Order: sequence, then C-alpha cells, then structure tokens
Amino acid sequence: MVFESSRPSVASADPARVCRRERITTLIKYLVRRTLGWLLMIVVATNVTYLLAWSFLDPRSNYVGRKPPLSPEQIQNLLRPRNLDAGVPLLDRWWTWFTGIILRWDWGVSPTGGSVNEQVAYRMWISAELVLGATIIMTLLGIWIGVYTASRQYKLGDRVWQGISIVTMNVNIIVAGLAVVILAINFNNWVGTRVFFVTGSSSEGVTGFFPVLIDALQHLILPTIALVVIGYAQYHFLQRTLLLDNISADYVRTARAKGLTKQQAIRRHALRTSLIPVATQVAFSIPGIFTGAILTETIFAWQGMGRYFLTTITGNDIHGVVAVAAFGAVLTAIGALLADIAVVVLDPRVRVS
Repeated sequence: MVFESSRPSVASADPARVCRRERITTLIKYLVRRTLGWLLMIVVATNVTYLLAWSFLDPRSNYVGRKPPLSPEQIQNLLRPRNLDAGVPLLDRWWTWFTGIILRWDWGVSPTGGSVNEQVAYRMWISAELVLGATIIMTLLGIWIGVYTASRQYKLGDRVWQGISIVTMNVNIIVAGLAVVILAINFNNWVGTRVFFVTGSSSEGVTGFFPVLIDALQHLILPTIALVVIGYAQYHFLQRTLLLDNISADYVRTARAKGLTKQQAIRRHALRTSLIPVATQVAFSIPGIFTGAILTETIFAWQGMGRYFLTTITGNDIHGVVAVAAFGAVLTAIGALLADIAVVVLDPRVRVS
C-alpha cells in the first residue's frame, strides 16, 4: 500500500502566494524590458541632439567682438582642446565626445572651459528641491479639489472652486511670483524679521542640520507657492472630469445598489480608475517642469536646470545643451516607468493580465 504525504505542496498550500510571486516576476521582467528600450532611445536621442546642435550653435561666436580682438588661430587654439572647433570633422568631434561619456562619463566643457558635469550635478539638485515638492503638493491639491467638486457637482463648493481654478490657471508665473514676493516682503516688515527669503536657494555660512533645514524652507516656500497656485488647476479639472465620467459608470451604480453610499463608491471604485490618467500626466510632466521652470528660477534667482538650459542656448554651449537634453530624456524615461507602475497599482485588470 502506498501512502501519500499528508503535507501539501507549496503551490497547493498557498496558490495566492504563488500567483502573486508570478505577477511580481512578470512585472519585473516587463520593467527591465521597458528600461532597456528607454535606454536605447535615450542614447539615440542624445546623439541626434548632438549632431543637430552643431547645425545651429556656433561656439566661435563667444569670442567674436572681444577687445582686444582674437585672431582665428587664437580662437581655434581655445576651442580645439575643448572639442568645439568646427574645423575638425563633425564625426571626429562626435566620436571624441561620445567616447568621453562612455569611458569617463565626461560630458565635455563649455566654450569658456567650464565643466558640464559640475554644472548639471549642482543644478539638478537645486531644481529637484524646487520642482519635486511643488509637483507633489499641486498634484495632491488638484486631486483633492477634483474629488471634492465632482462629488458636489453644480453645488456652491463646485462653482466656487471652478471659479478660483479658472482664475489661477490663467495667471502667468511672473504675476504669481511677483505677487508672492510683494506679500512676503510686507509680511517680513510687519513681523519685524525676515521669515521668507525672496531670492536664492540658500544662505551662505549656515551650518548644522536644523539651521540648514530651516534656511532651505525659508527660501523654498515662496517659489513653491507660486508654482502650486498656477499649476494645481490642471489636475483639478482633469480629476473632476474623469471622476464625473466614472461616477455614472455601470460598476459604480452596481456598487451603490449593493449598499455603498455615494462617497464610499467614489473612494473604493470610481476614484481608483479616474486616477490612472492623472498619474500618467503627472509622470510625463516631470521633465517639462524641470527644464521649463526658467521664469520661476529667474524671478527667485535659483540657479537650477531651467536657467542653465537658457544659459547654454544663449552661450552656444553645445555640450551643455546636449547634457540638458539627455537629462530631460532620462526624466522622460523615469516618468514613463512610474506611469507604468502607477497603472499596475491602480488598475486591477492590468495586474491580472
């Protein structure tokens, strides 16, 4: 007689755990494939940008009109060691630049000799400090207002918030920034001490964890408020529209027929589905926010990626322009991956598939 073991196998004992493990493995494989695909696209886009930059930027113009004037030979002697001499064949310039990145992670120098690596490494964290906090706040605020107004369609709260959002959405960042600065200056004068700093990202000579943290917040609050005021409305209207469409969907009506209140049906069912397009838009807007915050950084004198991008264009800094383009491409790839993860988390149909 053959006796079978009474101890079940791992698969039969906990099929849910095995299924969950398989889904996680599948998701990891999918993200790895997507990452490799985006990496290839970043390499191609960056190299194409380098070739195109040489068609409309001229590093020699940085030395034209100097007093005393420089001879063509002197300009050539300055630019050739920096791999910016147009007299060298374009393919040779590209190969020197590309191998420098691959072998030494060296993105080159500007026409005046400044290191692109140092500029990007310094400015990207300044922009991150400004942009990421503002993006998180404006997204959460916009989603909250969108849910609030959609659940009270055509009531007083809905109409008031729609009016406020329409006004703020049409306010230029220059107007918002200057208004915030004026209010901050008046507040500082009223309390008799400097609570808010209107320029710069930090103060010199501040040491210690808490003093540095407080100083950073004093510099960060004003530009963050300006960005949030003009940016939350897009997520408000998008979330409101999507949620109104989903509230009337069959699965929400079914949930209410089973005994859920309107608010419970919105939170448990309609909100999750309507958040998917919002999460995708937020993820893909990160690159544009980073490199597009030129006016905000100019108003508040922040030396971030936005001002660096403007500086590289006006200074005919080919290596800097390409580095900014590559930085934006990397952020786009990260945004795409975050959007994929958000869809998987929010949509159970994608998890099953």
